[in-house]
Amino acid sequence: MTNYSVGHHAEQVASAYLLREGYKIRDINWRTKYCEIDIVAEKSKTIYFVEVKYRKSTLFGSGLEYITKNKQKQMSFAAELWCSKNEWVGDYQLSAIEITGNNYQDTNFVIDI
Repeated sequence: MTNYSVGHHAEQVASAYLLREGYKIRDINWRTKYCEIDIVAEKSKTIYFVEVKYRKSTLFGSGLEYITKNKQKQMSFAAELWCSKNEWVGDYQLSAIEITGNNYQDTNFVIDI
């Protein structure tokens, strides 16, 4: 399996989890030449910009530990750009979901990072 297909599968698992939790998926792999957002979801009139982090093993740390301050700045920029392009003026949150293991278990969803 290529890195792209592994990441894509993890995003599908994350999307399925969000749907089960009552979120509406607005975009998956939203991209511009400047940035990307893994999943854009909506629940209770709030948009959630979800970074999906997959790790086969937590031996070298969890997926959430790989979300650095720099990554958070990139996420914030991407969220603001998405809101502008989609004329969204409501609430939004930067979020992350961690997927771990060969069976792609959704192990942790953090709403406010």
